[in-house]
Amino acid sequence: MAVRPVLKMGERSLLERSLELEQFGTEELDQLLRDMWDTMAAENGAGLAAPQIGVNLRVVIFGYQTNPRYPEAPTVPETVLINPQITPLDDQTEEAWEGCLSVPGMRGLVPRYLRIRYQGFNQLGDLIDREVDGFHARVVQHECDHLDGVLYPQRITNMAYFGFCEELENNEYLQPQPGDDL
Repeated sequence: MAVRPVLKMGERSLLERSLELEQFGTEELDQLLRDMWDTMAAENGAGLAAPQIGVNLRVVIFGYQTNPRYPEAPTVPETVLINPQITPLDDQTEEAWEGCLSVPGMRGLVPRYLRIRYQGFNQLGDLIDREVDGFHARVVQHECDHLDGVLYPQRITNMAYFGFCEELENNEYLQPQPGDDL
């Protein structure tokens, strides 16, 4: 098990656009993905982007059968998504609370497209092409934002709905959650 440290907001590299991955099926990629899955599991995350562990490549992972931090959320298939492209399927957006392993202990109300199509490749270079909605779509958009150097607080439209989880819960913005991060 290789759990890597998760970079926190304020780290300059989290604000950079990541580079396209050019070689699939390599031992280096396999090791990166093992480390990402181990790190995400250790943090009880729903997703993780390579830049969050200091690797400037367009690689994200996401998915779970159950997640203690999102007990109400439906299953999201465990997915490796490399060099992703996201296309909104319509203009409909939805605001929901998000957290992030790189912004620990905080949450914000973030608008996201409700329905998207995402395309990219798995670790072997096989095409992935899915249309999704709801929480699945939110997780993909959140993780892919990391690849463009965007952290969720940059998407918040009303900063009155951004704060520390404990304070948001005490002021009844949020229901208490077992965890706070995507």
